[in-house]
Amino acid sequence: MLAHPTLDRMTAMGLVGMARAFDELAANTEADSLTHPEWLALLLDREWGFRHDRKLSARLRFAKLRHQASPEDIDYRSARGLDRALLVKLVAGDWIGAHDNLVITGPTGVGKSWLACVLGHKACRDDRSVLYQRVPKLFASLALARGDGRHERFLRKLGSVQLLVLDDWGLEPLDALARHDLLEILEKRYGRRSTIVTSQLPVTSWHQVIADPTYADAILDRLVHNAHRLDLDGDSMRRSKGNRPA
Repeated sequence: MLAHPTLDRMTAMGLVGMARAFDELAANTEADSLTHPEWLALLLDREWGFRHDRKLSARLRFAKLRHQASPEDIDYRSARGLDRALLVKLVAGDWIGAHDNLVITGPTGVGKSWLACVLGHKACRDDRSVLYQRVPKLFASLALARGDGRHERFLRKLGSVQLLVLDDWGLEPLDALARHDLLEILEKRYGRRSTIVTSQLPVTSWHQVIADPTYADAILDRLVHNAHRLDLDGDSMRRSKGNRPA
């Protein structure tokens, strides 16, 4: 890196992307033909890109998505009942701005979790906060948090993120504490935040999983009535080695 007072000031001010671009331009003789506005535009573009990438990395670390996948990886040719028009709208992300939910159902291996992570990744790219949770592990973690004073803080975290991904819903019936926690989470999010739920079970079977009619009505009212639906079918994509799940 060249020694230059302007470069030192940029670095001291935390303009790392701009400093790198300045160093590269100063060492490039072809840059001599650039006008001052063009120089400034290149420096600003590099700084913006550096900050965007750093923020995206932080968003993804916080989200802890199960799969590192993006919309560009989606294979629309797979025969699994994928509604391409709906998925394109979901990728655009307006539904998150409208605080709608999304339910993805289908048999194991058809790419439910993968698609949920695709949408989570896109939301991170759109500068939205995202958090991924596998439902069985989530309720176990909440139960532990009750004993060490983290429960309320954990619930606030789950309630505040702009997109919450609840993966593998319905693998086992909920107990009383899990029902209560789920309703609290959805109550905090209803009309304010968006939630993705993936499940092997159709929505018509969710009452049985919740295992309490009163709680079931309240939970499904907050989760399903304003939800977009992706109902997938077909054979497991895990059976073909080398196939990605979507």
